[in-house]
Amino acid sequence: MNVFKRYLFPVVYLGSLIFLLYFSCCSDGKSSAKKASVYVHEISDTSSLFDGKSLEGWEITNFGPQGPVYVSGNQIVLGMGEGCTGITWKKAFPRTEYEVSLDAMRKSGNDFFCGITFPVGKDPCTLIIGGWGGTTVGLSSIDGKDAAENETTTHRNFDKNRWYHIRLLVTDKYIKSWIDSEKVIDYTLCNKKLSIRPEVELSRPFGIASWYTTAAIRNIHLQRIEK
Repeated sequence: MNVFKRYLFPVVYLGSLIFLLYFSCCSDGKSSAKKASVYVHEISDTSSLFDGKSLEGWEITNFGPQGPVYVSGNQIVLGMGEGCTGITWKKAFPRTEYEVSLDAMRKSGNDFFCGITFPVGKDPCTLIIGGWGGTTVGLSSIDGKDAAENETTTHRNFDKNRWYHIRLLVTDKYIKSWIDSEKVIDYTLCNKKLSIRPEVELSRPFGIASWYTTAAIRNIHLQRIEK
């Protein structure tokens, strides 16, 4: 009996150890596979849309009563006008599966200092940062309702002369956006109609504008992504 115990216990112990190691490996494998399935996009190309020295690739948007637009200190300044002041990208731009990031600052004024008009497939849309009196964030427009009155509407305060890092992600399934590390837009595309307000029609297909506000923009990057 003592001999039986002497050899049985090591065998049981070794078998248990092998089982635990196998289970752990399988669990890690399943966990890794699960994590991999969540990450469905990969960056396939990254490019800068602003060289810090000129408006190469851009044109000043002819809104009519716009303010001055110029490059100074590695940033694009959108001067306060009687309405929109902005720039429009004149080179090729993707319709979907991309991410845009930039830094934006409100220097003076009390309305949106960053209005990004962008394509979502065949439809245009605009991300408004700091509109409608200075605090509104949202998409314009969804079923004709602008950033101040649809399901993406949120409010936050913005300090003048402070840079905010803005990211905009567009796929064929959703639109997402972050200000610094805070997610402010998480909109799933459905059968609702996306559109833009007439004031930013000249920003298509991709443009950046301010409204009755002097703004500064820098570090504009485009990342193409793939499933």
